Amino acid sequence: MDQDKLNALRAKYGDSHGGELFDDRFRKVADKIFSKSGTRLAPYSGLPTFLSAPYMPVDAEVPDFGNLQVAIVGVPMDLGVTNRPGSRFGPRALRAIERIGPYNHVLETAPVFDLRVADIGDVPFRSRYRLEMSHEDIEKRFNQIVEADVLPLAVGGDHSITHPILKAVGKKRPVGMIHIDAHCDTGGAFDQTKFHHGGPFRNAVLDGVLDPTRTIQIGIRGSAEYLWEFSYESGMTVIHAEEVSVLGIPAIIDKAKAIVGNDPTYLSFDIDSLDPSFAPGTGTPEIGGLTSREVLEVIRGLKGLNIAGGDVVEVAPQYDSTTNTAHAGAQVLFEILSLMVFTPSRSV
Repeated sequence: MDQDKLNALRAKYGDSHGGELFDDRFRKVADKIFSKSGTRLAPYSGLPTFLSAPYMPVDAEVPDFGNLQVAIVGVPMDLGVTNRPGSRFGPRALRAIERIGPYNHVLETAPVFDLRVADIGDVPFRSRYRLEMSHEDIEKRFNQIVEADVLPLAVGGDHSITHPILKAVGKKRPVGMIHIDAHCDTGGAFDQTKFHHGGPFRNAVLDGVLDPTRTIQIGIRGSAEYLWEFSYESGMTVIHAEEVSVLGIPAIIDKAKAIVGNDPTYLSFDIDSLDPSFAPGTGTPEIGGLTSREVLEVIRGLKGLNIAGGDVVEVAPQYDSTTNTAHAGAQVLFEILSLMVFTPSRSV
């Protein structure tokens, strides 16, 4: 190594601390995260919150969201599952992941610092047993968030929670949706109810809160294809997992952007979109799924869309011995929050 170069590096960096950075891009991030003495919050200390965001309790009946731009909400409810239960523990599992962010090196943002964001706790449920009542409680909480002009970011819970969330987000006008999942979740009623995690998006379309012509479903696969005819009949675009390697991620991103356009769009991510080798901790695993890198590439490619809300669902930690599933879910939560930095609809 050139001795002069080494001496120059020693002079510049030898006595500096981790927060003393010189590149303007990185210094802007470091100035938000490090103290003047060069320390930052240890990822394993303090009370766990989603993405280490500040905790801000919001009253269930007289909510005050202050000046928040984004509210992250736990929805610990899995009464709508068809196979293995356990995603009611998903919010707690994601809060316990101790090291996500703070900097998104692809989107070039530190979203917890670039947005006024807080973990506002869990939806207050009146009953742990009654599914329809739980959906009413979810819709009430998300109506409060939307009416306060705050972007909602939910952590489930099973995928049935997205129906009442969409009823709040799409109340004034139907929204588009980017849906990353192994299953279309547009099935009909069975076992005497339509309120289950296999049918939230049929319900949302029929309720007039989701625009199927502005909906794209990515990663679909498995033996339940015959249940999803509503997706095709209503005008949704379905991209099967088997098509991903043929089309390529850039083409899928371009298609998604063209379908949802510039109008408000919801982003729903089911952890079972990932192959079980990446995310075994879920109720309805399907082999042949997306890789974690593919999922990150798709989501990061959506920068600039008008994101009206989002969710991460179906993490069931008791089937997740390595915590890989919860880690993947927390990372996707971080990526969706990062997109919200750039959404045109957010309040300044």
